[in-house]
Amino acid sequence: MDTSVKHTDGAPTQTPAEPKPGGRARRPSEVLAPDAPSHDTQPEPDAASIAASLEAILISADRPIAPGKLAEALAPTHPGVTGTTIKAAVEYLNAAYAQHGRAFSIEPASGGLRIMTRPEHAEVLACFHGQRAQTRLTRAAVETLAIVAYQQPITRAKVEVIRGVACGEVLKTLIERRMVTIVGRAEELGRPMLYGTTRQFLEAFGLASLKDLPPPAEFALA
Repeated sequence: MDTSVKHTDGAPTQTPAEPKPGGRARRPSEVLAPDAPSHDTQPEPDAASIAASLEAILISADRPIAPGKLAEALAPTHPGVTGTTIKAAVEYLNAAYAQHGRAFSIEPASGGLRIMTRPEHAEVLACFHGQRAQTRLTRAAVETLAIVAYQQPITRAKVEVIRGVACGEVLKTLIERRMVTIVGRAEELGRPMLYGTTRQFLEAFGLASLKDLPPPAEFALA
């Protein structure tokens, strides 16, 4: 293999070495080009890029959507989206809503996210829909609902022991209003039904979860 230096017009030039047997000469582009980027991972999109899509999903939903479900829905059009991106997008949108004086914001509810009207507009909305009288709970219903919320799962008998009066009709009303539901049966004689609160209860009181209930020490049941 000849690797001698040849001279052309007085200028020395190096003769390229031939490839070794069984080898392949590398093209200049292979020598100079950087390693190709890996496509195994996708860069995380920024908050502004997914804000409109996130807003569209929440506007069309009739119930709170968990961040994980939102990430799944956004993934086909926004690869790399994570819970952190969604949280940042929510903050981005809420800041824009506040800046423009919008009547709503994105809030946590029932373990998910939902677009909700601001509390200061509750009265005008109640008047418009004519639901103030219909949605108002009686004192007995509020007391029973509070007992169920803090003691769930609980049997009707135990609710009645705490209240000191029969609660069958009140529980029936709360079930019809979708504030309370049957969650199982107690492991005791007769297998009485157990009652607990619903997503509707959390949404009606603006709670993300039962952990957001105020401590019982802050009030006393009458």
